[in-house]
Amino acid sequence: MTKLKSAIESILFLHGEAMSVTELAKICGAPKKEVAAAMRELRDECRDRGIVLVENGETWQLATHPETQEVVQKLIAGELSEEISRAGLEVLAIVAYKGPISRAQVEYLRGVNSAFTLRNLLIRGLIAREENPKDRRSYLYHMTSDFLKHLGLSSLRDLPRFDEFHKKEIEVMSDDAAS
Repeated sequence: MTKLKSAIESILFLHGEAMSVTELAKICGAPKKEVAAAMRELRDECRDRGIVLVENGETWQLATHPETQEVVQKLIAGELSEEISRAGLEVLAIVAYKGPISRAQVEYLRGVNSAFTLRNLLIRGLIAREENPKDRRSYLYHMTSDFLKHLGLSSLRDLPRFDEFHKKEIEVMSDDAAS
């Protein structure tokens, strides 16, 4: 059970969004009953930690503990008042040139987990997300008009070499492999 709990915790941390017991069972190769039991144990173990396991109907997600809200808010407020980080600029460039794009594809191109950076850009209103029509379990990210206004552009096509980069396929990882 310990290995299953560790696997679930890792998957939820990496995924960054809510997942169903069915999805987790399929990924872990374990029966749904065992996964559900491991989730409950993990939830109980997290009660006195900085993270909690939140159950919302059929889905589960890692989140920050409510008792840490004040310090987490300071971090978020600090990040939002600062200039956009290098990671944020990388993600903005990827979304601008390759969007609409899934989180998995962004992470493939960057080579690192980008959930926190995508969330910060969403909060800033520079990108938006929509349900992926090919896979309702994921989202596609695209630029907002606020992004265009911020850069003084009337269209993404005004970005340098937009047509050249936008047309290039993301090699190795197709949209089907991203889910």
